Amino acid sequence: MISKKKLTPLLLSFIFLLMLGMSFAAVPLYDLFCRVTGFGGTTQISKDIPKIVIDKPVSVRLDTNVQTDLSWNFKTENNLINVKPGKVYKVNFVVENFSKDPTSGVASYNVSPSSFGPYFNKLGCFCFEKQTLNPGEKKSYFMTFYLDPEIVNDPKTKNVSDVTLSYTFFSSDYYKQTKVIK
Repeated sequence: MISKKKLTPLLLSFIFLLMLGMSFAAVPLYDLFCRVTGFGGTTQISKDIPKIVIDKPVSVRLDTNVQTDLSWNFKTENNLINVKPGKVYKVNFVVENFSKDPTSGVASYNVSPSSFGPYFNKLGCFCFEKQTLNPGEKKSYFMTFYLDPEIVNDPKTKNVSDVTLSYTFFSSDYYKQTKVIK
């Protein structure tokens, strides 16, 4: 039998290791939770195209933003599109670097209201990937998506006719390479 003097440090060590492990697992578990449930407007990634199109248009507003320390212009050709659930859409975004140096950025997005997240399915996107632009360079990036037709059956979304997809480019100083002086 283990004495109380030995059991207490063993139990505390076990709790410490368990908490340490949980802290490392928190981010991937939260990400998985958001992707599965659509929590916080997290959209879904899809490889399949729906077989039906519902003739109940939803206005999708496209909002583009750039973090203040990134000298980029970021816009879309159309700020508002009427989307039929089940139909695939391709949106063109244009980004231009106004700085005198090559700069990198990463785009993240959010869907509002958040109840649309589980039904907003991306087939292709430039988000969460490092994009690098040379001084004065202008590039086009595309996002291909559809709204899941099941959106009309959900009581939280069936009467909502306006949704906002907001993209923000953040500076990616993490990817900057430092020059080595010889």
